[in-house]
Amino acid sequence: MTWKIELIPVPVTDVERAKAFYQSVGFNADHDFPVQEGLRFVQLTPPGSACSIVLGEGITKMTPGTQEIQIVVPDAEQARAELLAAGVEASEVDKQAWGNFVYFKDPDGNSWSLQALESRPNG
Repeated sequence: MTWKIELIPVPVTDVERAKAFYQSVGFNADHDFPVQEGLRFVQLTPPGSACSIVLGEGITKMTPGTQEIQIVVPDAEQARAELLAAGVEASEVDKQAWGNFVYFKDPDGNSWSLQALESRPNG
């Protein structure tokens, strides 16, 4: 049996602003619809990812700005350049023995770590 993460909630204060932000960094807007009064479902997927994020109205009780997500990218320098080109403040590349990292936050302060791996350990 395989287990695959499908959807991660991201708490935001302004759905339209957050949706525009994530689209500006390359996320695809998969769905955006009201399920019922008080529940709006906005699903966005990072380029090449099988896992999406969901934001909207009535999605999570988490406090906006508290979510921390790490994703893998092929090249940290390129990821940083793309973020900067989109007008996003991004950290310098943080080179560690276990990968190179770039950090940024969405408009609500939710934190993202982009990790470029030289190779993934077996195990």
